[in-house]
Amino acid sequence: MSAEEKARAEAEAEERARLDAELTSDGAEDAPVAPKPAKLSSDARYQATGKRKSSVARVLLTPGKGKIEVNERTLEEYFPRPYLQTIAKQALVQAGYEGNVDVSVRVHGGGISGQASAVRHGIARALTEVNPDLRTELKRRGMLTRDARVKERRKAGLKKARKRPQFSKR
Repeated sequence: MSAEEKARAEAEAEERARLDAELTSDGAEDAPVAPKPAKLSSDARYQATGKRKSSVARVLLTPGKGKIEVNERTLEEYFPRPYLQTIAKQALVQAGYEGNVDVSVRVHGGGISGQASAVRHGIARALTEVNPDLRTELKRRGMLTRDARVKERRKAGLKKARKRPQFSKR
């Protein structure tokens, strides 16, 4: 390997490391959207519906201390994996309402991953009712967009949605 090739490989490795560090340590996406959350009146109730795949989540936001209840269980009980808990709470955390509102969710259909995303979608929609100024930032971060990807149906003559039976020439 010549000196020029070594230098190029080294520069590529440095650039890759810099990009990786930028992507992983960029706190802009996790930073709260609003500098301080809007005050809620004590009798305020905000409802919204979130969907993902075949999961539907009906969300109710009320002023409180940050308690999140999913199907009458705590968030940690219903979504035991920390990754799913993070997804479900993502809209609250990024909007800065994490400890200011109680969230009650009724979710049904689909699997737990789809349900967690449906909860996030519903919470984001409810937060836009609380504070309409959050809408542009939550939309930019993709939390208000309904993810339309669903399982493709199986077609007649095929084994699965697109998989064909094995072809034999002879």
